[in-house]
Amino acid sequence: MTMTRVDKDTERGRAIPFALPLGVYALSRLVQLAFLWWMAPDDKVRDRLLAWDAGHFVRVAQEGYPTGYTFDTDGHLVGNGLAFFPAYPMLVRLVHSVTRLDYGTAAITVSWLAGGAAAVLLCALLTRLYSERVALIFTVLFCVQPMSLALSMGYSEALFTALVAGMLLCAHRGDWLAAGLLGLGAALTRPTGAAAAVALAVAAGIHLYRRRRRPEGERGDVWRPVAAALIALAGVPAYLLWVGLRVGDLGAWFDIQTAGWGTTFDYGTSSLQFVHDALLSGDGWIQVSIAWMLIGVLALAVVALRGRVWPPLVVYGVIVLVLVLGQGGYYHSKPRLLVPALLILVPPAVALARARTSTIAAVLAFCGAFGLWYGSYLVTVWHYAI
Repeated sequence: MTMTRVDKDTERGRAIPFALPLGVYALSRLVQLAFLWWMAPDDKVRDRLLAWDAGHFVRVAQEGYPTGYTFDTDGHLVGNGLAFFPAYPMLVRLVHSVTRLDYGTAAITVSWLAGGAAAVLLCALLTRLYSERVALIFTVLFCVQPMSLALSMGYSEALFTALVAGMLLCAHRGDWLAAGLLGLGAALTRPTGAAAAVALAVAAGIHLYRRRRRPEGERGDVWRPVAAALIALAGVPAYLLWVGLRVGDLGAWFDIQTAGWGTTFDYGTSSLQFVHDALLSGDGWIQVSIAWMLIGVLALAVVALRGRVWPPLVVYGVIVLVLVLGQGGYYHSKPRLLVPALLILVPPAVALARARTSTIAAVLAFCGAFGLWYGSYLVTVWHYAI
């Protein structure tokens, strides 16, 4: 499949009114809430939105980071707040300080606002890369994917995606310093911010390569794209170093991650074993469905690689996939961790854009109903962390 513009009547880069992607996002969140209220046996929807890792984010926002390792009563190392990058909890604290909302409500507020920003920025980016039609379909798919519920929770996926989308959009426009700062923000939000930083470095390299072919007076500065890439690349190592110095062990972040969540990088061995076991003797339909999702993700990535997708988006998406699928840990967390991957949504968006409007509407309605229901099920009925 060739990932080129599919609507020849649409001018590349033409702006879509921000109300359209924002409306798509708002509608998806309202439908998601309706599913949650319908499925939650105790009507404690807010508690569901602040479950599991959201508690760590809220605790860091309220109390700050621990000063060292944390151990259980038997002396075993366990996970603590140092595993969580600082941008999201810092923003939660800021919202709490300005609005006086309680920390939990501030966390949900930040995620909802960031998710709306992500939808708008992704739509603008895909419009520049393809067309309005592809961009809107892509935005819908992003908002209703199976674990898009994370965009409504006290998790950092929404903020991270907004920063990555803004970074890629600014890089495509040539606004390098803004791209660098947004890339740094992404790198200080999640460890997969390293993928965003590398993608920005690739965008800068492409710009510098093409710059040599331009007339002398149209080449622009060299230092801006280089500075942008270096700023973004510094983010993840800076936080890992800070954690190491705070604890007194340079490998502290990795030790805490492994102890708390089992996220040791094993080159995909755990993921392969999970898919194998799930398909042969899966324990329940959730396990089997996640296995098929992981297979589908890899298939979509292969299709995207065979098409002509913008290289920085390819690099970002592939590195995210490698980091998520290449590590061990809870298999039921992987669909959430893949929410910001982005690349895997390009092939279906481009393919759907070639279809009739009625077909597009039917497919997106089905995807929305299933995706929003699936995420609601995992946080209301299912009993394991996502």
